[in-house]
Amino acid sequence: MAYRGKFRPTNPAKYRGDASKITYRSLWELKFFRFVDKHVDVIWWASEEHIVPYRSPIDGKMHRYFPDVVVHKNMPNGKKITTMIEIKPYAQTLPPNIKKKNSTPTGRVSRRYLNEVKTYGVNEAKWKAARIYCEDRAWEFIIMTEHELGIK
Repeated sequence: MAYRGKFRPTNPAKYRGDASKITYRSLWELKFFRFVDKHVDVIWWASEEHIVPYRSPIDGKMHRYFPDVVVHKNMPNGKKITTMIEIKPYAQTLPPNIKKKNSTPTGRVSRRYLNEVKTYGVNEAKWKAARIYCEDRAWEFIIMTEHELGIK
């Protein structure tokens, strides 16, 4: 998933922001950008154009979170909804496996485990802030993984 590049929309009028500066940071994001760019029910969409402040559990300081995508679309019932979407591998949406904590030859806590704990803690703080941000605006917040994207 370590791919990145510029996305050139076929429908730049649907994009909220500078359509010449859309950056995808994974092939999963690229796939989703293509989908929303062409989908008939999408009224507008944006990528990393909204800023959600959150407090990091690592340093206790305020940081800025830029969610992957915000989509405003027509629903079959005639209503319009706005959804903030984070695209992540499913494994990163789960707490780290405590059974792998002491997986080093010496039995010490592994760096990998500590990094997973840190990443998960920061992601949880971001997602909690995003849910509050969306609640205040009557938006939805969802996390899409390879399962929802139909990958793997």
